[in-house]
Amino acid sequence: MTEAAPARPRTAGLLPRLGAAIYEALLVTALVFLTGFLMLPLVSPGNAAIGTGLTVPPVAARVALFCVWFSVMALYFVWSWTGGRRTLPMKTWRLRVALADGTPPDGKTALLRYLAAWIGPSLALIGVALLRDRGSSTLALGLMGFNFLWAAVDPDRQFLHDRIAGTRVLRDG
Repeated sequence: MTEAAPARPRTAGLLPRLGAAIYEALLVTALVFLTGFLMLPLVSPGNAAIGTGLTVPPVAARVALFCVWFSVMALYFVWSWTGGRRTLPMKTWRLRVALADGTPPDGKTALLRYLAAWIGPSLALIGVALLRDRGSSTLALGLMGFNFLWAAVDPDRQFLHDRIAGTRVLRDG
């Protein structure tokens, strides 16, 4: 008697992946707020008078804050996608990130996936900078979802960051 071949993991549909992405955006927003609150004493202008309105931190402080946010999110996602772990939205929607053979990605692949997920937001920032003088920079914000819109033209309906990293979002159960 021969053993049956293992079942091929089921790729998650587009709606569960988008639902998990929206849920993930809410959690990441909370993570960004918490990190920003913890960084506030370091980036806040020290000579701002109370009650004088909004005081914008210097450029160096804003760049440093972005770098901290970027790193914290990288740690969160890379840790969550490796070793068979999942983020809370992925657990809720019974999804997991895996390689083509169904195994969890290693740290290098998870980091590549995270970095590739920044393609859309980076395009949006570049577009805003290029269109600012023309008064139509808000049109560039549509590029934020570029990675997700990629699924409309991808033959396997994969998001761009999954295509680049060689990963898939699989459905459990």
